[in-house]
Amino acid sequence: MADMGAFRQAVTAWAAGGPGVPARDLVATAGVRAVVLLEGPSDAAAVDALAARRGRDLGAEGVCVLQMGGAMNVGRFAGLLGPSGLGLRLTGLCDERERGYYARAWERAGAASEGYFVCTADLEDELIRALGAGRVRELVDAEGDLRPLRTFLRQPAQQGRPAQQQLRRFLGTKKGRKIQYGRVLVEALGPDRVPAPLDDLFAAL
Repeated sequence: MADMGAFRQAVTAWAAGGPGVPARDLVATAGVRAVVLLEGPSDAAAVDALAARRGRDLGAEGVCVLQMGGAMNVGRFAGLLGPSGLGLRLTGLCDERERGYYARAWERAGAASEGYFVCTADLEDELIRALGAGRVRELVDAEGDLRPLRTFLRQPAQQGRPAQQQLRRFLGTKKGRKIQYGRVLVEALGPDRVPAPLDDLFAAL
């Protein structure tokens, strides 16, 4: 939806210090009822991919998927958008190390504490564990990245590390790769293999 995209842009500008009026005006126009606060574009790619697989148009449902440019920005976004701001319902995904940021942001915004869902390490780790290292290697091969993976695995720092950790680190070694595989890994999941934090997020929307 064009209006949802405009709302997303208006909120991002507002959080950066711009005026809040455009975002306020677009709430009704775009029919926004809830916001999914995510750290960055790879998480958004995974959420969008799962929505497509499940035949859900989140924008049409009034759900804005919003990447914040880092988890430390969650307090700002939650305050602007949650019950103490625009009055929207807050949801989101975070890594375990970011739980404290989200907990404080939700509390200050007056939002229900159960509205965000925590990945053990991060979403990539959850997806790799759900698929298994062997399947992820097959997907890396299918995406044309097997040679870079083999080069990466020869690095001394990777010797002796569990395969899951190696793959997780590999996804972060090139700009855009985590975004690419956020989609690829989700699309490869069986219906009963969706990681709990991601599945619980969709159940709450």
